[in-house]
Amino acid sequence: MSKSTSKILPVLVAAFLLISGCKSNSPVETQIVTETTAETTTVTTTTVLTTTEEMQEVPYMEQFKDIIVELPPEGYEDPIGGVTYSEFRKYKYYSSTAERDTSVNVLLPPDYSEDKEYPVLYIMHGFYDNEDWMTRSVVNLTTIYGNLLANGEAEEMIIVLPYIFCDKDMPYCTGMDMANCLAYDNFINDLTTDLMPFIESEFSVAKGKENTAITGFSMGGRESLFIGFKRPDLFGYIGSACAAPGLVEIPDSPMHPGQMTAEEMKFDENSPCLIFISSSKADGVVGSNPDNYRRIMAENEVEYLSHVMARTGHDHTSVKPHLYNFLKMLFK
Repeated sequence: MSKSTSKILPVLVAAFLLISGCKSNSPVETQIVTETTAETTTVTTTTVLTTTEEMQEVPYMEQFKDIIVELPPEGYEDPIGGVTYSEFRKYKYYSSTAERDTSVNVLLPPDYSEDKEYPVLYIMHGFYDNEDWMTRSVVNLTTIYGNLLANGEAEEMIIVLPYIFCDKDMPYCTGMDMANCLAYDNFINDLTTDLMPFIESEFSVAKGKENTAITGFSMGGRESLFIGFKRPDLFGYIGSACAAPGLVEIPDSPMHPGQMTAEEMKFDENSPCLIFISSSKADGVVGSNPDNYRRIMAENEVEYLSHVMARTGHDHTSVKPHLYNFLKMLFK
């Protein structure tokens, strides 16, 4: 490498990182690469690993394709001796969107310190559930995350479990109809106006899309996609497990007129670092709906990674593998 090139390269790297908002441990340059397989679709901005000998092109999401497993390995959620596991703590914040105090569960890293800033992951529950669903022992999120952290497979982060039913007149879900669906859709306003400012004021948070992730299960999976497409300026990492229908219109369904059109399911220049879609072939609740979202994104040339399970259900058996994989990809 010439002296002039060595001087210019760091400037190009810094400029690209500011534009993309995605973290990288390596210098990068803009180049589009497209790869399509049965389970993975990527159209990504490449990360260029620089050595004294050569430059190797590696798309950001491409580095995670080979670590995705259908189901986690045996013993992945068994406590490890000598490891400290954090526990969720419940807080309350005032939601001006719902005009009431609202509960939220927060998990801090075991060695949390106000002297350090941490990225944040928001995980959303499904229809009829609340902020406690992901704290249950059957999900075992604290141990799964604690083990990944202890093994160096996940980064330190703050995990937030919100209550995503947001309506001024109804404090909780009363049925599967339009009014209740709209209350879930309204969470985007509570999240951005009320919850995120609360989390950032109460805890030592690293701000910016490169430090903010969102995912969810079922209705929460639908909302995470909606929020990700609507606010790519805020969320650099988007996950979805067994996403419910209704993100786009379902013909002849008064309950699902569509939160957005298929044409709107794309990004301009403000693309996220990662989109990760999980679903199960045996899911009799949402059926092939996640595949419909995959098809639309592929048609719109939206990059994503796909995770398909063969026999898990519309429950924790699909949620845990999704979280196991997603946690390993965040904030790298």
